[in-house]
Amino acid sequence: MAGKLDGKIALVSGSGRGIGRQIALKLASEGARVVVNDLDDGPGNETVAELRAMGAEAIACNGDVTQDGFAERFVAAGIDTWGGLDIIVNNAGYTWDNVIQKMTDEQWHAILNVHLTAPFRIMRAAQRFIREAARQEASEGREVFRKVVNISSTSGVFGNAGQANYSTAKAGIQGLTRAMAKEWGRYKVNVNAVAFGLIMTRLTEAPAHGGATIDISGREIAVGVRPEVLQTAEKLIPLGRGGRPEEAAGSVYLFCIPESNYVTGQTLVVAGGRP
Repeated sequence: MAGKLDGKIALVSGSGRGIGRQIALKLASEGARVVVNDLDDGPGNETVAELRAMGAEAIACNGDVTQDGFAERFVAAGIDTWGGLDIIVNNAGYTWDNVIQKMTDEQWHAILNVHLTAPFRIMRAAQRFIREAARQEASEGREVFRKVVNISSTSGVFGNAGQANYSTAKAGIQGLTRAMAKEWGRYKVNVNAVAFGLIMTRLTEAPAHGGATIDISGREIAVGVRPEVLQTAEKLIPLGRGGRPEEAAGSVYLFCIPESNYVTGQTLVVAGGRP
């Protein structure tokens, strides 16, 4: 049986691990060809190998999504390899929390750059191909829909103490989503966002003894949530637990399939029922 995304070409940033990896696996399972990205070569290449092992077509375009020139390289990877571009999932990111009086300019700009500026640049880099492809398809009397899914957060919807930078960036991505839904509607591009609540990944799970960190451009940044905070958060979720990465990926998939062709400019909150 043919998959719902057979032949579609998808770019998924931050897809070497966690939610992004599961998004890549889900899209590939439905026939998409995937350009995988991770900050580090190891996880990105491992995801590519996993996709190929399941019979999917995949390539890696690893690197820092905030670096100059990355967006153009990312978009070109899909076009140069397979001749097209159908789906963009802007997923890459991390958190770097602090209360406002202790938050540095570096923290502020780093989080806005990865969660808001990078998706803007990727969409900007894709515009020429999307415009030309849409015009050609229209001249042939064909209606072809393309998809952009931007990853937001309940921190961007409701705000979260200690996350002024992250909350602002994730609120901003919703504004960018709504603007681009209107700007690209004429090209038959659905632009939507998914706002995740508590999803259990390396960025949210309780840190090991001594704390957990990630390396961002040579800087070690603490990640993880204290066990007591996790327990409290899960008690407030009507479904009784944090979400799994594959469940998060399923919500992104909904915005990538033909059934969502008449849905655009929306933010879907995926938080287990927690307001």
